[in-house]
Amino acid sequence: MRVTHRQDPSKPARVSAAPLEVTATGLGPWPGEDPVEAARIIRGELGSPHLPFLAELPDRGVGSDALGRTASLLVEMAVDVQPYGWRLVDRPGKDFRRAASALSTDINVLADVAGAEDTAAAEIKVQLLGPLSLAAGLHLHNGERSLIDYGARRDVAASLAAGVGSHLSRVSSAVPGARLVVQLDEPDIAAVLAGTIPTSSGYRTLRAVGGQEVTESWRLVIDALRAAGAAEIAVSVPEIEAPFDRILAAGADGIAVPLKALTSRQWEQLAGAVEAGKRLWAGTLDVGTSTLPKVADAVDSVWRPWHQLGLPASSLSTVRITPSAGLAGHTPSTATAALNRLTQVADGLNQRAQG
Repeated sequence: MRVTHRQDPSKPARVSAAPLEVTATGLGPWPGEDPVEAARIIRGELGSPHLPFLAELPDRGVGSDALGRTASLLVEMAVDVQPYGWRLVDRPGKDFRRAASALSTDINVLADVAGAEDTAAAEIKVQLLGPLSLAAGLHLHNGERSLIDYGARRDVAASLAAGVGSHLSRVSSAVPGARLVVQLDEPDIAAVLAGTIPTSSGYRTLRAVGGQEVTESWRLVIDALRAAGAAEIAVSVPEIEAPFDRILAAGADGIAVPLKALTSRQWEQLAGAVEAGKRLWAGTLDVGTSTLPKVADAVDSVWRPWHQLGLPASSLSTVRITPSAGLAGHTPSTATAALNRLTQVADGLNQRAQG
């Protein structure tokens, strides 16, 4: 576990620049129900220069999942839970309040744990469900997904954009001076673009959402995050049919994607993004197996295509190393070991970068 040092409260808070080296972070989901334990482990393992994150604890139940957590930030929109999932409603109910309360608790815990550290981490990351996956997961009064209706999609994106400012302000107050990093998760984006998400009846699928609308929805939320103080924003997508061009057109600073099944063409797209000054959040550590990959193998999964594409070793400093997926399905000890392995992989890549 990495040890930090207590910050002198008499010194003014400051927002640091992004680290000029390979760093490690997690994707957000974490096992268990104890936010204090989660915060201590994450901030202990991901000490400077790495990127600690505000844990999501879906094991706590309704409201602590990514969908309910993000929905609790919506402005002038409320949600509750029905047998078929989260539904947009006219006024907040117990499920909405439960989600908001859990998130508030997590931020308060972050403030307590960070305040007791010897030196506060230079950065902190939060995760939000992106507007398209959010619209795919929220249902209208009639039970159909809000993704079915252009007006509903637009309203969900606008409501999320309106709510992120207050959220980032609270996180910033919990960790004064930390550089704010936001991970915008779009796990359903391939299905949204392909028109393969089923209707509520299951007998047909929802019409595909146009690529330009996807870009505009992301840009709306990204611009709001930027205005709220986010210094770095990455959009996280699965590797299958990943719309890298749309992510870049929306103004994101980085792309987060698992590496295992990337094609040569996708690697070429990522290389172009790196050359354009964007960051790659590389899902290097496969956590879908019973044992963690060896450090050397994980390092090679980044370095080999990097070198083959002619990218300079020095540009590895744009990389953040992540797991291939969230860690909520693992035991706390396995999740902790995964964070430790991520920092080892980052160290290995930094050695490559230095020749």
